[in-house]
Amino acid sequence: MPDDGAVPPAGASTFRASSGGSQCPPQQADRQYQAGTGADADTGQMTGTTDLGRALHAWRDRTRPAEVGLPGDGPRRAPGLRREELAQLAGLSVDYVVRLEQGRATNPSPQVLSALARALRLTTAERDHLFVLAGQAVPGAGQVSDHVPAGVQRLLDRLTGTPLSVYDAAWNLITWNPLWAALFGDPPTSRGLARNAVWWSFVEPPAGYPQAVGRETGHRAAFVSDLRAASARYPTDAGLAALVAALRDRSTDFVALWDSGVVGTHEPLTKTVRHAAVGELTLDCDILAALGADLRIMAFSVPEGSETAERLRLLEVVGNQELAPRG
Repeated sequence: MPDDGAVPPAGASTFRASSGGSQCPPQQADRQYQAGTGADADTGQMTGTTDLGRALHAWRDRTRPAEVGLPGDGPRRAPGLRREELAQLAGLSVDYVVRLEQGRATNPSPQVLSALARALRLTTAERDHLFVLAGQAVPGAGQVSDHVPAGVQRLLDRLTGTPLSVYDAAWNLITWNPLWAALFGDPPTSRGLARNAVWWSFVEPPAGYPQAVGRETGHRAAFVSDLRAASARYPTDAGLAALVAALRDRSTDFVALWDSGVVGTHEPLTKTVRHAAVGELTLDCDILAALGADLRIMAFSVPEGSETAERLRLLEVVGNQELAPRG
């Protein structure tokens, strides 16, 4: 079986953003792993290294902390990321990263590899090479991809004041920034239906999710159109087929829209989020597409000077800490 590291605890947010020179909380990519214990210090030494380990070490060395939103902290023995920084960005334990580089963890899962590829800002070709080195099948053209290209990731890293989340062609949540997590809460750590935006809209949002998931007819019709188009582009993707089947089983509204052949598009929306800590926020919601990567980026924005802008700034400062009793 693929080696996934440790058991995942409660989730955290995913791609890193920094504000005012401060460091954001630990991040989660596909899954969050418990921090390792023991000799986790980055010594730069490698023993028993495989081709996979050498490649990971080389990619880590070339990645500057500033490129991934990490603050500078003085002189370094090497210019790239420390192992603990890569672990934090990828949502893995430091011990697991050490074992990967030293060849003692030789069968990482596709989810782990995807998390590493995003953390290291790998190109699509480099991501494919990573999968080959790890002995995993390269994500094929007929499969929905969760790869976020380096250029898209750099753009996301710079938009620290905007709640952002990124989804694949099937609307599975891939990554999100700290402000999105502060606004909506950390999403479920488990993959699958619990991390799918169409499922949230038609069946069930995550537990504790603020009142914000769009259930407008036009928004839902656009979701159905997206899944129908994705099914045509990725006819052999088992996960996508299972998602459509589960939606048909659980939602009569989804069945009606799917069977009607409705064609919908994602128009700009205004959403009201009733946040337990800071109150009501009114935000403009836009869906952006990274066409070459077949990704969807959901961005929330507010007019400058508005009351919501002030509340959003408060969330940016405090993150997803509890500001007031719930209920």
